[in-house]
Amino acid sequence: MPPYPRPRWLVTGASGMLGRDLTSLLQHRGTPVTALDRHVLDITDEGAVRAALDHHRPAVVVNCAAWTAVDAAEAEPSRAMAVNGTGPLHIARACRALGAVLLQLSTDYVFAGTAKRPYREDDPTGPATVYGVTKRAGEQAVLDLLPEAGYVVRTAWLYGAGGSNFVTTMMRLEAEQDTVLVVNDQHGQPTWTADVAGRLAALGTAALAGTAPAGVYHATNSGRTTWYALARETFRLLGADPDRVRPTTSRALARPAGRPGYSVLDHSRWRAAGMEPLRGWDAALTEAFPSLRGAVGRSALPRS
Repeated sequence: MPPYPRPRWLVTGASGMLGRDLTSLLQHRGTPVTALDRHVLDITDEGAVRAALDHHRPAVVVNCAAWTAVDAAEAEPSRAMAVNGTGPLHIARACRALGAVLLQLSTDYVFAGTAKRPYREDDPTGPATVYGVTKRAGEQAVLDLLPEAGYVVRTAWLYGAGGSNFVTTMMRLEAEQDTVLVVNDQHGQPTWTADVAGRLAALGTAALAGTAPAGVYHATNSGRTTWYALARETFRLLGADPDRVRPTTSRALARPAGRPGYSVLDHSRWRAAGMEPLRGWDAALTEAFPSLRGAVGRSALPRS
């Protein structure tokens, strides 16, 4: 008899940093996966979502599609809500009809960002930005519609080789500027998309096996730091002088949407699924650095 076919996965937002890493990982493992970017599947179109899932019939759907322009969301709240809130609702309805597991990516912005200790998965939310409000709406839709098969995976401070991010921006600025101003009053957890992709693959597999309870999980690299300290570490790994990074404040670099002052997430829920939290952010950054440097295409020697 032929072997029983492996369950198919479907990844939305597959052209983003995380979507690319997850798709690549699943393909490397021989897992059947359908990768759909926003040009192929508009998650704000409920009919298109339903048709895509009916056609591909995945066992696991990972929604990486999102409106991530935090500042632009303040000016265009309805468009942000359509992607971040209504889009997940469409996907959750289609997953419920199909009997599929849904992993919904979310963010630290669902919290107020004023805590003094890491936010636990079951802590009350209180988004302070339009972006955070829309992402929380998407979370709630998934949790309400899929109480036994919906997984909300919050992450933060993502970087990877597949797109623009803070670390690669610092790498470019090191080659272009004598000094760089970076805020030193925002605390969080730099997180490598490759590590999150691995955890998503493990969580989806555990969900299918019935060994991971549905609900909220926090997928960030462990530890904590500031944007300023992260920039200094990036310079150090480049072989550049970290003192060229200068500290400043959030108030001095005011943005249309406020940034959380504290975005450190607790990881206790993973143990309920038989998994350890992700490794420390500094070890992950060191391993990721060659691929990041290659993605930037930086050939010049660091400035002294």
